[in-house]
Amino acid sequence: MIQLTGAFTAMVTPFHSGKINVTRLKEMVEFQIENGISGLVPCGTTGESPTLSHEEHREVINIVLEVSGGRVPIIAGTGSNSTKEAISLTEHAQKAGAHAALLITPYYNRPTQPGLIEHYKAVAKSCDIPLIIYNCPGRTAVNTTADTIVELSSVPTIIGVKEASGNMDQICDIITRTPDDFTVLSGDDSMTVPMMSVGAKGVISVIANIMPKQMSEMTTAALKGDFSTASELHNRLFPLMRTLMKVETNPSPVKTAMNLLGMDVGTVRLPLMEPGTEGKALLKKCLKDTDLL
Repeated sequence: MIQLTGAFTAMVTPFHSGKINVTRLKEMVEFQIENGISGLVPCGTTGESPTLSHEEHREVINIVLEVSGGRVPIIAGTGSNSTKEAISLTEHAQKAGAHAALLITPYYNRPTQPGLIEHYKAVAKSCDIPLIIYNCPGRTAVNTTADTIVELSSVPTIIGVKEASGNMDQICDIITRTPDDFTVLSGDDSMTVPMMSVGAKGVISVIANIMPKQMSEMTTAALKGDFSTASELHNRLFPLMRTLMKVETNPSPVKTAMNLLGMDVGTVRLPLMEPGTEGKALLKKCLKDTDLL
């Protein structure tokens, strides 16, 4: 079973002239691995999965798996608000050789908690690949409650949760009530160290697209119980973490930051937009303050 500890990058999907920039995607994988990242997460919501065609979705996952060559675990984003579609994408990830699949809470439909339980159980019944629940109520309009996650943790192939509720009481409830081999990962960069201080094992990170080494160092320190070092790194990165989440909807700010740093990942797809003049100026300042630009 996959070990879910450390920093995993929620990869952006690079575009050029409206299509996937395959060359840049391959370079991104190498950059991440060379800088000590624990694993990669292609085709999550940071990878703009809602606006990728199924063909593009499969292409990105296949490329990341091919280039990584087993050097780090690959957690494929396969979630959907359609259970049938989530099963299809997860089946592909399993056949392609992904080490695990990340499934966002079905969005817009606003399922009940019993509906969420049946959704995840249906995917688990159809596929043998390890599954990670992704709870992000700010973007899905429904919270996967601690009770629901505790119940789902009894399903053998559901091995963890990416928690982005921002609710520390809920997070602590999950950590204390789930089995020891069920892993909680932060879904918010700025919550990583606080969550790891109470038992989370790492983060699926947006900022790691540009700072994989620093995020790896921060989570490694926290896993060792060295919260002095982890907190120091957290405090240094915190202004940029927050800026990447507030100047425009993710992943627009991080893609803009990557372009400012010469990584050339292209723009986001509509209906998302690039940050305006004020947002770009704030990003530039944060990048300079963090000694990146």
